[in-house]
Amino acid sequence: MLINLDKLITAIKQEPWAKGVSDDKAFLVTLIKWIEQDVIPGFLDQVIRQVDDMIDINPDLSEPEILGKATRYMVDFLGAHHASVRIYDPQTGKMLSFGSYPSEEEKRETFIPLNGSIAGEVVLTRRPYLVPNILEEKRYHNKGVIYKKGVRSLMAIPLEIPRFFPHERDMVGVIQIYYSEKERDFTSLEVQTANLMAKRLSFVIARKKILSMHRTDEIREAIVRHIFRTLGARGGVKMREVFNSVIPELADMVNLQSCAFFSVTEDLSHVILEAGYPEAGGYHSIGKSFPVSSELAFVLLMNPADYSGESVYEVVTPSYILIVDPQKSDLISKGLKKFAMLHKINSILYIPLRVDGELPYFLTFDALDERQRYKDDEIDTFLFLGRELVRARKMERLDDALHDFKNPAIATAGFARRLKNLLDKKETEKSKKQIRQYASILLDETSRLQELALSIYHMGKEEVVNLTEVLRRRFDINKEVIREQLKQKVRLKEGPFDPDLNVRCYVLHVERIFDNLLNNATKAIPHTGGVLEIRTYADGEWACAEITNTGHMSDEDRVRFLVGEGRGRGFYITQRIIRLLKGKIEISGGEETTTFVVRLPRLS
Repeated sequence: MLINLDKLITAIKQEPWAKGVSDDKAFLVTLIKWIEQDVIPGFLDQVIRQVDDMIDINPDLSEPEILGKATRYMVDFLGAHHASVRIYDPQTGKMLSFGSYPSEEEKRETFIPLNGSIAGEVVLTRRPYLVPNILEEKRYHNKGVIYKKGVRSLMAIPLEIPRFFPHERDMVGVIQIYYSEKERDFTSLEVQTANLMAKRLSFVIARKKILSMHRTDEIREAIVRHIFRTLGARGGVKMREVFNSVIPELADMVNLQSCAFFSVTEDLSHVILEAGYPEAGGYHSIGKSFPVSSELAFVLLMNPADYSGESVYEVVTPSYILIVDPQKSDLISKGLKKFAMLHKINSILYIPLRVDGELPYFLTFDALDERQRYKDDEIDTFLFLGRELVRARKMERLDDALHDFKNPAIATAGFARRLKNLLDKKETEKSKKQIRQYASILLDETSRLQELALSIYHMGKEEVVNLTEVLRRRFDINKEVIREQLKQKVRLKEGPFDPDLNVRCYVLHVERIFDNLLNNATKAIPHTGGVLEIRTYADGEWACAEITNTGHMSDEDRVRFLVGEGRGRGFYITQRIIRLLKGKIEISGGEETTTFVVRLPRLS
């Protein structure tokens, strides 16, 4: 079965080692048949069992774990000392450490260069590279480690995993198998066996990829399902609820400690935490705004082309920024390093969500795993999640704007009717004054309606705002709403006021806070009647606006409001904006009244 016996016998006789072997043809025929019947089948049986064991490696394991198990089989079967794997990363142009047996990943160099290294040479040529004596090999640079490990020779075998789709790249790398012997003579059989096992290993990775694609589709379907379920909720879209229902779907993909969704201001100077998972215990509180310059990683998100570093502790690409080692990277602040150490975060991933070349949002993932890279399909899934979250955020803004349209729309309709009545009557000096007043109010409120519509996309510009003037103006509008709704038993009280309460904010934000609180306070007044009262005052560093209404709020409702879980959407909007403005809200009351106090940082 092997080959023609006569030809094989002739070949044996020509070998130097066969000079002392009997020339008896019958003996040689018996020897060859014995090798064919008893030696080769046993050897092939061992190879097949090892290959089967490799193919049966659990595809649910991570790729480094799969490669670690595979190298164990290769070490045992080939009688080696240990083995390691490196994968070529086209985004950095370097060879990544990607598994070993025995596992020594924490001690190995994270990256080595493609050019001038053994691993790089194997990847470039796709051919085995044999090193009988490592100490004399110029391409092997870290020879100090060799003395410690007690190895002297090396066989490097190419590892290739073909791409699935035209837009993908082949995954290429090298399996380096180390031996204790110096000047080791590697046989063709050893090399071919190692090559065979490396090729079969690609099937395991391929199975994992197929399984990963299936789970990715499931994750994407789950993301869309959660978002559509939230869209259909009576209370409208709430980003916090979307985030907390969607992020757990990524548990199989990333061993998450936390995840956050940030927006970027139009001038690219500040970032705002829009949502976080989990809600409690994050590095930044939801609604907080802080400078982009506080984290160098944020700065690079705006323009990754500015990065010129060569650090092995981070990976900067147009698609993402990966902090490989938070404690050693220069891209994150001392505060974030401390937070990462406290919560055992071993890698941080930043995903920019660009829209028409701009960066309005980005995602961050804090992982417990020591991730050195993310696969394309993982990044694609994160981008898919990001795009869906951006849509949900726009829907939330739309719901917020529609909710806050109500009061100015009612008031505008009332003033427009009165203006029409005045115009239908004979003009007098008194009516001229009222016409100008109503026209001015209509101009203000229709402009505000326009601002509310534009707020779906942006919030305008920050400016110095007089808190007392805004509250009194919104109170006047609320009077018209009360009049339009025929609530005749509501008594209104104004003052005292502090005329010098200035705060820096978006005026639309403060207007929405007061509109929602005044609207809810008005609705809370019993049908039998009651009081709606406002006042302002300074309290140290705080500018305070107080709204009091007749009506009792239960302790349960008070707690729900303070944590942003009030039944009405107005409570949710108010809490979110107050957090954004770095303010506070307090609720107190007795048996018959409830008082809301809005505190915002005061400008001296």
